[in-house]
Amino acid sequence: MMSDLPDGLIRRDDGTVSCWWHGTDPQYIDYHDREWGRPADDDRLLFEKLCLEGFQAGLSWITILRKRENFRAAFDNFDVETVSRYDLKDIGRLMENEGIVRHRGKIESVINNAKRAIALKEEAGSIAAFVWRYEPTPDRRPARLDHAAAMAMPKTEESTALSKALKKRGWSFVGPTTVYSFMQAMGLVNDHLEGCHCRIPVEEARAAFKRPA
Repeated sequence: MMSDLPDGLIRRDDGTVSCWWHGTDPQYIDYHDREWGRPADDDRLLFEKLCLEGFQAGLSWITILRKRENFRAAFDNFDVETVSRYDLKDIGRLMENEGIVRHRGKIESVINNAKRAIALKEEAGSIAAFVWRYEPTPDRRPARLDHAAAMAMPKTEESTALSKALKKRGWSFVGPTTVYSFMQAMGLVNDHLEGCHCRIPVEEARAAFKRPA
């Protein structure tokens, strides 16, 4: 039977209309409804998300989401001071941890990025203050965010600029597509489709959010 909804929207069993990408997985649905797109200024959370987006490269987000608690336990809850002091012994420990993605380059990237995050906080005051500089202005966003518009934006000028700024400061695994996924998740943009039950609440949350100075 054909759907009566525009492309990119699905109707759940309870009648709720939502973005398509979470499917029927309860954990993914909860992430979509409660986290994705909600504006965030917590440095620990922002650092964690940048790291996990790096781990996602070549994988699906649900794979990482299902392992998120394992990642948090393995990486000392992504505390930058602690992670920045990891050594070869820690890398070996992490490479043996079956609960995470055991990719040496990505593990080493987290340690490197923790060191870079400390320097970034010294420079900008906080990670949040730095990344929110790259929030696009309303005129840079689609007039109407439907499925076609969303699929046409795997990266943006703003995510490319933030990616370049981070790379200039020595960060790794922060390409423009990875960074745009980060921006979507952390509320720098609202990419819930028009008609999704979360779009208006997320936009209200963004309107009420005090951007970090």
